[in-house]
Amino acid sequence: MKLSIIITTYNSEEWLRKVLLGYTVQTEEDFEIVIADDGSTSKTVEVITSFAEKFKHPIIHVWHEDKGFRKCRILNSAILKSNSDYLLFTDGDCIPRKDFVANHLKQKEKGYFLSGGYFKLPMPISVAISDDAILSQKCFGISWLFQQGLKANFKVLKLMHNSYFAAFMNWLTPTKRSWNGHNSSGFKADILAINGFNELLDYGGEDREMGERLFNLGLFSKQIRYSAICLHLDHSRSYVYPDKVAYNLEVRKFNKKNRITRIEMGIDKHY
Repeated sequence: MKLSIIITTYNSEEWLRKVLLGYTVQTEEDFEIVIADDGSTSKTVEVITSFAEKFKHPIIHVWHEDKGFRKCRILNSAILKSNSDYLLFTDGDCIPRKDFVANHLKQKEKGYFLSGGYFKLPMPISVAISDDAILSQKCFGISWLFQQGLKANFKVLKLMHNSYFAAFMNWLTPTKRSWNGHNSSGFKADILAINGFNELLDYGGEDREMGERLFNLGLFSKQIRYSAICLHLDHSRSYVYPDKVAYNLEVRKFNKKNRITRIEMGIDKHY
């Protein structure tokens, strides 16, 4: 298969269902989905099971017990269960546009990882997105979103479906080409070389920390935030703790200063 899509989730069944629906209409079909489940209940299993016959390759569900925010740990487990040499990482609250997978494959290149973004929706519109709006792709239309009450802002330019405009904006944007867990991809071999995600880290830049170690390894990154489009559904973040965010920042500073590539508490703990 051409790539594995690793989707993180935690007790967000309705959002995950909308996200998986988005992958049923991709222009590129040769991919597998790996659900990195950070301890959800059986309701998530029911959603995954309902999509069992919707994709070319079987969905892989990787789960561990709920012991708090352990996203890095479940991601490392999911990486080892994936069957492709190229991995696309995203979240169970990000609905992909129909060319999402195709654009990641189009831009992939040895020596690089791809850095994508998202278009964040308010809660009322997140709830209003129906199955039909996803299957027809109406939910990615600027006019449709305005009809649902979206306020005009510069960021809606991300949704202009024009490859030339997207390429220009990818070049123009001042946003850093970081590893963003909701929309990034890279070669599995590169991720294994740095021992995957750092399991000492909680929420707060834990995805970017891995990307920074990829930079230390000698990789570059490409900006694709205007090409690979996904809609971010709104949700609360009860798992954010300032002291843990501060700790993550200190780890990132240390790694940058000392050009750290491989960490100790990583993917090799799961072999």
